[in-house]
Order: sequence, then structure tokens, then C-alpha cells
Amino acid sequence: MKVTVVGAGNVGATCADVIAFRKIASEVVVLDIRENFAEGKALDMMQTATLTGFDTRVSGSTNDYAKTAKSDVVVITSGVPRKPGMTREELIGINAGIVKTVTDNVLKHSPDAIIVVVSNPMDTMTYLALKESKIAKNRIIGMGGILDSARFKCYLSMALNASANDIEGMVIGGHGDTTMIPLTRLASYKGVPVSQFLNADEMKKVAADTMVGGATLTGMLGTSAWYAPGAAVAALVDSILNNQKKLFTCSVYLDGEYGQKDICMGVPVIIGKKGWEQIVDIKLNDEEKAAFAKSADAVRSMNNVLSTITA
Repeated sequence: MKVTVVGAGNVGATCADVIAFRKIASEVVVLDIRENFAEGKALDMMQTATLTGFDTRVSGSTNDYAKTAKSDVVVITSGVPRKPGMTREELIGINAGIVKTVTDNVLKHSPDAIIVVVSNPMDTMTYLALKESKIAKNRIIGMGGILDSARFKCYLSMALNASANDIEGMVIGGHGDTTMIPLTRLASYKGVPVSQFLNADEMKKVAADTMVGGATLTGMLGTSAWYAPGAAVAALVDSILNNQKKLFTCSVYLDGEYGQKDICMGVPVIIGKKGWEQIVDIKLNDEEKAAFAKSADAVRSMNNVLSTITA
């Protein structure tokens, strides 16, 4: 199995490294526009093979898409990272052109690939990739909800002083500080509702911390986070290549599901070898439905900006 990661920055390189380390694919190609940058990252990774025990072949390419040919999955991480004080909306003008060009180029060489979008604003870039590619909707997946849900479970584990691996939690909606919806009502600790352990104020704090999880790290690091995003992408790729049928929150195209049409947003989906294979209908309560509709309005406003740029 072959995976291409477009963008050798922090997120892309971490994604490639985790895929190699976990032996998810037999071949990983990292591509970047900077001369020898992807080649250097790939060589550095390959020099860890005997130390960490993987056999995945990792190679780099400076903007030569021919080397990505016959990829099963293509991950698009390229674009300008969000800087302190920068909103996801401000990224649209720059990153839309990048994602459009990358999508066109990868499909010329890997027409059957499943495309995973990481570039921000992620929901809008996923929508752009779908419209630009004109391929089946199940083959375009935005990663964001997996990352948001991982952060949600992390904050829940800290509030509970428990292992994050014993906690289930899900974040739906747009992948943005004000658009994501941590489903605190459904969060559980080994099958027991988290609300039995945390009071309402504690639950609200966990949700609030989750929603600004990306911005918090951007403020600390001076750029976007990379360890968790890279690992989130690798987990998604693993479920695709190995047909694991895992239930993840991903940004996918909605055509009436959750009351929304012609939009890509984070909802629970089953991920397998065909991409996203089923949208799972969670019975939201009235408050959650209203939050989802509000989130959709915000995502559409970004998509509208996109339409003026690409017109």
C-alpha cells in the first residue's frame, strides 16, 4: 500500500513518520515545493528504520507528482499554518489555491486515490477538494473531527484523572474554535456517563478547553500543533488501508444528513477501504441540533468566501 503526504512541514512529516513507524503502509512519499526539504525529511526518517524496527520505504520529492503515482491514499497538509491571532477564515485566500493545485496534480497520477484533507480551514478545503476533483464523495475526507475528539478525550482524562484510553468522547460540527460541538452528553468513562463524575461547570470547562484546543497550542508554540494532528491523520489512513471500519468524526459531504445539504462538516462515519462508507445518525437533542445548524451557518459563510475567490 502506498501513501503520499503532500506538505513536509510539521504535520505532514509527523504523519509520515507515524505511518512508517506503525507499519501502516509499505511505501510513503513525502512531497514539498521546497528544494530537497521533503527528501531531507524522508532520509532522516529512513535512518530511524533500524532503530525503531520498521520496513516502510519513505522517499521525498520536490514537487514531482510523478513519484506519487498509484497512491492508495493522498494526504494534503500543504498550506500556510495558522499563526497567533489569525482566524481560519483568513487562511482561505492562500490555501484554496494550494489545495486546488494539489488535488488536480495528485489525481492525474493516482486517479483512484482516497484524499484526506488537513489544510485549513479544513471543512472549506474539504468542500473545495470535492468540488474540484469531481470524484465520488466518499473518497474525500476531512480529518479535523478526529483531532478535535482526541483533544476532547484528553481534556476529559485530565479532569477525571483517568486514562484517556478508557474514555469515549466525540466532537462534531465544523473544525473551528467556535463551530465545533463537543458532545458532553454522550461522553463516557468505561461505559459510564462522564456526567456521573464531573459536575456541570466541570463539563463546560472541558468543552470550552476543547474548542480552543488548537488556538491554545498556537499561542504556546507560535504555529499550529503537529504531534496530535499527524497522529490523527495516521489513524485515519490506517482505518482506510486496513479496512478497519473504525468510527471516526470526519468532515464529509452532507446531502440531507443532519438536516444539511451541499456542505462538508464533521459527523460520525465508518471508515474503510472505500473511504467513508456510512454516516452514522446520532440522535441529537434540540440543543445539539441548534448548535449543529449554527455551526453549518458558519462553515457556509467560509464557503461563500471561497466561491468569490475561485469564481
